[in-house]
Amino acid sequence: MEYGICNLAVIPMRAEPNERSEQVSQILFGEAFEILEWTENWVQVTTIFDNYTGWIGRMQFVMLGHMAQKQLKQKELYLTHGAVTQAWKVADNSVLYLPIGSSLSFMKGTTCHIGNEKFEIIGDIGKNNDMDFVAKSFLNAPYLWGGRTHFGIDCSGFTQAVFRLQGYDLKRDASLQAEQGRSIASLDKAKLGDLAFFDNAEGKITHVGILLNDEHIIHASGKVKIDSIDEKGIYSEQLQRYTHNLKLIKRFF
Repeated sequence: MEYGICNLAVIPMRAEPNERSEQVSQILFGEAFEILEWTENWVQVTTIFDNYTGWIGRMQFVMLGHMAQKQLKQKELYLTHGAVTQAWKVADNSVLYLPIGSSLSFMKGTTCHIGNEKFEIIGDIGKNNDMDFVAKSFLNAPYLWGGRTHFGIDCSGFTQAVFRLQGYDLKRDASLQAEQGRSIASLDKAKLGDLAFFDNAEGKITHVGILLNDEHIIHASGKVKIDSIDEKGIYSEQLQRYTHNLKLIKRFF
C-alpha cells in the first residue's frame, strides 16, 4: 500500500480524473489517504479520516511512509475556530491559510512537519467544546457541493467539520451520517448538537443540519443559515415555505 498526505490548504477531490469533473469532497491540510491508482496526471485515493474515495491531482500532495501513517492514526489534533490560522512554510517563506478541521498530527510545539516540509503554525491550536460557537462561525459560508471549509461547504461537510472539533468522526455524506448515532423519538426531545436528517420524495436522505434546540436548526442550504424547524421539516422565512422534509433525528453525545 502507498499513502499520501495533503501539504496544501485544501485539495479538491473529484468524481473522475478530470478537472471538469464534479467536486465530491475536499482533503484538508495534514489529512492522509491511501493511494489506489496512478494515472499520468491524477491519483485515485481513499481518505483515512472518513474513508471517502475520489481523484486528486498528482502534483497536489507528498508521499507518506507506512510508519508515519501508523503514527498519524494514533495522534489527532485539529485546528479550531478563532483568529485566522496560518501555516508559515519555512522553506520558501510562503503562507497557507488553513481551514477549520485541518490535521496537525505531526506537530511538536508550534512546528508541524509534513514529509520533508516544515511549517510554523500561527494562531489558535486545540479543541473547543462550544458546539454552538463553532457551528455559528460558519454562518453565511456559501454552499459548495463537496466543500468542507468556511469558503464553501455542503450540508454534510458542515456537520462533519463541526463534529470533528467535538472529537466525533462523522462519515462524509448525509445518508452515511444518518447510519450513525442513536435515534431520538421526536423533535420536542431534541437538544443542541442533535442532527436532523431530511429526505426527498423517494425517501432517500439528502440533507442534514445541526439542531440548536427543538425550534431552530443551522444548516448549509444556499449558505450556512439558521431556520425554523417543526415536526414537518424546515421552514424558510425568506421563501415563506417548507424547504426540507424531516425524516429522523440522531444523537451523538
